[in-house]
Amino acid sequence: MKRFDVIVIGGGHAGCEAAAASARLGARTLLLTHKASTIGEMSCNPAIGGLGKGHLVREIDALDGVMGRVADLAGIQFRMLNRRKGPAVRGPRAQADRMLYRRHMQAALAAIENLAVQEDAAEDLILDRGRVAGTVTATGEHMFAGSVVLTTGTFLGGLIHIGERQDSSGPCRGGALPRIIQDIGVVSASLWEG
Repeated sequence: MKRFDVIVIGGGHAGCEAAAASARLGARTLLLTHKASTIGEMSCNPAIGGLGKGHLVREIDALDGVMGRVADLAGIQFRMLNRRKGPAVRGPRAQADRMLYRRHMQAALAAIENLAVQEDAAEDLILDRGRVAGTVTATGEHMFAGSVVLTTGTFLGGLIHIGERQDSSGPCRGGALPRIIQDIGVVSASLWEG
């Protein structure tokens, strides 16, 4: 049985930022991810920024986040989108080398005190008097924390539709976690990106 101040579930962009911020504030933090080697993995369109995310990345950067610094190290092209239009619709965007971004993100997290990374899947949440107090991993390990941060990304409970058939899909199908989150009353929805 392990105890932390904070457990962050998920090693994507949000998980990296949440774990880094927590550890920088002095909390003993665990970043729980399926594969440590995929921390910082970018999609097939390896861009940081754009109209919406560009503002978010600037705010994260102002709070000493890691995403902007890592994008600077791995960037291969930097642009201001909509430069000819008004300031409200301009957005900074960096195209990054996927391998460099992943490598630099992993190095940035490894250099942060109070931050541990563990490879495992969160299969269940531990509840204590109506609040999440920890997680049970796929290997059966019970981990407890004062705070548990779920950064489920875009793939938790993902479905692929092929004709009339629906199958679970995505890099990490989420195991029982989507059902557990729903069972404890957390309402979630998907945004259509098409």
